[in-house]
Amino acid sequence: PGPGLPFLPGCAIKDPTKTSFHRSQTLDFKNGYAFSRLPREGVGGEALFANQLSQDELDDLCTKGATLTYGQVKRPAPSRFTPAFVAYDKKVLKFDAYFMEEVAISAEENYRIRQVGIYYYLEDDSMCIIEPKVKNSGLLQGKLMRRHRVPKNEHGDYYHWKDLNLGIDLTIYGRTYRLVNCDSFTKVFLESQGIVVNPPEELVSDPYTEQRRTPVQKPIVPASPDPFRQFLTYDTKVLRFYAIWDDTNCAFGDHHPCIIHYFLADDTVEVREVHKRNDGRDPFPVLMRRQRLPKVFVDKNKNFPSCVLEITDHEVQEWYSPKDFAIGKTVTLLGRTFLIYDCDKFTQDFYREKYGITDFQPVDVNKKPLEKVPQVIPPYNGFGIPEDSLQNCLSLFPKPPRKDIVKMLENNLKVLRYQVALESPVPEDKNRRFILSYFLSDDTIGIYEPPVRNSGIRGGKYLKRTKVTKPGSTPENPIYYEPSDFTIGSTIEVFGHRFIITDADEYVLNYLERNAESFPAATVQSIRDHFLPRKVVVETASSGFPKKDLDDLIVEVQKELKLHKPFNTRQFHEAFHHFDKEGSGFLEKARFLTLCDRFNVPTSTILLKKLIDYCSCDEDKVNYRDFLRA
Repeated sequence: PGPGLPFLPGCAIKDPTKTSFHRSQTLDFKNGYAFSRLPREGVGGEALFANQLSQDELDDLCTKGATLTYGQVKRPAPSRFTPAFVAYDKKVLKFDAYFMEEVAISAEENYRIRQVGIYYYLEDDSMCIIEPKVKNSGLLQGKLMRRHRVPKNEHGDYYHWKDLNLGIDLTIYGRTYRLVNCDSFTKVFLESQGIVVNPPEELVSDPYTEQRRTPVQKPIVPASPDPFRQFLTYDTKVLRFYAIWDDTNCAFGDHHPCIIHYFLADDTVEVREVHKRNDGRDPFPVLMRRQRLPKVFVDKNKNFPSCVLEITDHEVQEWYSPKDFAIGKTVTLLGRTFLIYDCDKFTQDFYREKYGITDFQPVDVNKKPLEKVPQVIPPYNGFGIPEDSLQNCLSLFPKPPRKDIVKMLENNLKVLRYQVALESPVPEDKNRRFILSYFLSDDTIGIYEPPVRNSGIRGGKYLKRTKVTKPGSTPENPIYYEPSDFTIGSTIEVFGHRFIITDADEYVLNYLERNAESFPAATVQSIRDHFLPRKVVVETASSGFPKKDLDDLIVEVQKELKLHKPFNTRQFHEAFHHFDKEGSGFLEKARFLTLCDRFNVPTSTILLKKLIDYCSCDEDKVNYRDFLRA
């Protein structure tokens, strides 16, 4: 029709030249979704008017009412969409079924009935088949088919819940299942969907399984003793006896504790030896293997070689039985004699019920303890110290005697040194001097002799470091020398040699004064009296002559002696030491001046008189050691 004219008969103008009458495409796909759109062109490609209403506007006009009279029409709420995996979540249809399986390798059954459960999951239309596991069935049971969509035919169709019902045969992968029953939820769901559920059927059982469940008829028990009945009655029931095998008659024999087992199931006997730790025997578990033991043999020809043949029932008149074993009884098993001294509780109950025995007092087989021989310590042989030699008597592998570690750490490197002279009738030993060292860390003594040239005696170590016992002490109770025993003038006996203490180190005096509470007062006073003259000389020198003046005096004396006739200095020193018998370092003043005159020393000079006055500790004695320094 022309512009503004309705599309009615008589208003349309037909164009005879028009040859195309096709409609424009209004269906399309976008992102994989089909949707419709408005035509862009009219029939045959004609242009559409711009003021044409859209589809939404047309829909609004259809649903729009008279708003002036009745107001706006309320639109109904659209129905809520629920997907299937939410609506049918955890909703499963369960059917009880069975299938028949052929058995071609068994003579007792030709087929087997296997009961299964078929589960249909409504959320994704998948199925699975599960067979309940039966203990000791010998079959691979459990999940027979995993959960998935099961194909129905060759056309690509799948089983749907509409295809399931009771009393039908369901073929899945070549195996036919008979559906016989379902649960209450399955039945309610199928009926709600308009499906008529067939009546349930009885679940068929496996005939071979039912046959196995049938109780077996008990055989008639014969009148004579039946070994099989004895085995069933007394199986795992064992009598246990504790016995002693006395083997002392043989070389290196002993009392062997054993256990005798009597098996009531077949009247066999087993003997096991009880081993203890470090018993010196090979740990064989069984002394006699389990076997029937003969008690009385049948009389037979002595020339018959039976020693190499097995014993048969015809050769034995009587076998060992439970009545042959009792507490306090002696039994001989294969040539070995066993004394039964006790049994366990089960054995006591067995004999109490069957034989009426009530006395089960065990026999005392414990050995009497041997008298302990007192250990006698042999006398000391003189080698080493007694403590070290004693270890050879206490153990096979001697260990060194234990030391006082605390004392060693506290007195480490603390040594008391004394000058001693050898007391000997030999004239050559009178001028010998020794250094006695007392080690406070372990109370040992070492003696050293300083070598003197041209003396004819080789000096060096006289006694190695060791402990020295006092005279009169015994090896059982040795008494060793201590620092309190060393005083000036005292005699020390060391392995038969007597030494006289003539001098001490200044460290001895300092140590004794610091630890005066640990030593006798006489010992400390003896050392103090010995060092008193030296102390007076030092005090005199320090008070009368300053150190600088003393050094200048010694230098002037040395210069003056160079102006006089020279003399042998070594002989001069030896002469002083020769006349000092005690080794104190002091000589009488008259003796001192006589020696100086012998070696032409000008003692009359002023400088030498000052030096002699300096070295004099009193009016009678002179410290020749300080004089020899000049």
